[in-house]
Amino acid sequence: MNETMAKEINRRDFLKVLGGSTAAASTLLAACKNSNSDAASGGQEPPKGKMTYRTNPKTGDKVSILGYGMMRLPVEGGGTERDHPDADIDQEMVNRQIDYALEHGLNYIDTSPAYCKGRSEYATGIALHRHKRSEYFIATKLSNFAPATWSREASIEMFENSLRELQVDYVDYLLLHAIGMGGHGMEDFFHRYIDNGILDWLVEQREKGRIRNLGFSYHGDIKVFDLALQWHDEGRYHWDFAQIEMNYLDWNYADEINERNTDAVYLYGELHKRNIPAIIMEPLLGGRLANVPDNIVAKMKQREPENSVASWAFRFAGTPEGVLTVLSGMTYMENLRENLCTFSPLHPINEEENAFLMEIADDIYNLKTIPCNECNYCMPCPYGINIPAVFSHYNKCIKEGNLPNKGSQDPDYSRARRAFLIGYDRDVPRLRQANHCIGCGQCVPHCPQRIQIPQEMQKIDQFVEQLKQGTL
Repeated sequence: MNETMAKEINRRDFLKVLGGSTAAASTLLAACKNSNSDAASGGQEPPKGKMTYRTNPKTGDKVSILGYGMMRLPVEGGGTERDHPDADIDQEMVNRQIDYALEHGLNYIDTSPAYCKGRSEYATGIALHRHKRSEYFIATKLSNFAPATWSREASIEMFENSLRELQVDYVDYLLLHAIGMGGHGMEDFFHRYIDNGILDWLVEQREKGRIRNLGFSYHGDIKVFDLALQWHDEGRYHWDFAQIEMNYLDWNYADEINERNTDAVYLYGELHKRNIPAIIMEPLLGGRLANVPDNIVAKMKQREPENSVASWAFRFAGTPEGVLTVLSGMTYMENLRENLCTFSPLHPINEEENAFLMEIADDIYNLKTIPCNECNYCMPCPYGINIPAVFSHYNKCIKEGNLPNKGSQDPDYSRARRAFLIGYDRDVPRLRQANHCIGCGQCVPHCPQRIQIPQEMQKIDQFVEQLKQGTL
């Protein structure tokens, strides 16, 4: 990928494609005020009838700019299946949250056969089947990651099972799931969708009306993304939409945070010039942009005291022309309420605010955190390491100023050293810490962020040992 090409949409170009209302949004005129805390108050009520919608150019559908990601559903007893893998999904809570979302104008629901250990589609289907089919758009994926699902028959059965689980006769948006992901991006892409003829079969289903829009979600190998768009240009396969990771940090820094990622400026630009609607995932970068360091929180609060840190990221993701919806995995009702406030209506980012967010992106990038968004695709580790928890503790210590990396001459060294080591044992059981990594690399192909996990584990382990020995 040509570097000039990758940067062809600069900050000013971004603002040219924002949409029509940025001039009126010099400050965020929130539909409902957020609390001074970034945790939304349970008392906040978003307005009804104020949701912002975008029009699908193919179907004319009015799609809510906020989409509901069903990847992290609540479980009975509290938390999510990540926290309690053996707990049952709290279907009553899922029903309540879907009802509330639809009542407030959200109509795009995104799931997958792979989410919540295969239980998301079923729970989503129960919740949605209680409503008129015309009230929502359902998106799901052909998540045939495992070689056992690469055959034509297995992939077809996965699609048919999605219809059964969701209790629908057709899917509004069907995605090839995570093309380009893994260590063999192009090879796996052909195994999963081309060699078995399944992509041609999906095109046939679109013609029959069983799929209304056919697209893909992209992670990883940019050659696969470029090939898919080349086929679109040639008329071999027409894409009705595409799902990409986009946020104000990944806009220019994705490939610098991890050299195997691709900046959103390129991904969005390639879709926009072809008039392919973009579905946005990871607007908060796995929560990292809602949980920024305290000094950055202060900087953002000084500018907009009543608005949450997360709302900045959501507004950025929803602003560009051609963005159809912005996905958020809203496990808890308070997350749903706050996000509905941000998008009811959406006040787009203006030029001055965009420049401010680019400064914030610079600040975050310079922290040099590990770009883990805790998706858990790397898990389980065959050696029992809790990979996301190790990265989360390391990043949290950077955020809170508890990374004792300036040496023992630093006056704050003893306090930071103690906080890091005690917190590490508290957050990650010793048998699941980085020192148990043998570098097998089985996790690496599964990481959407393309993190070289064994190298990062080795780096953290060495850092911890230096702290324990007092040799840093």
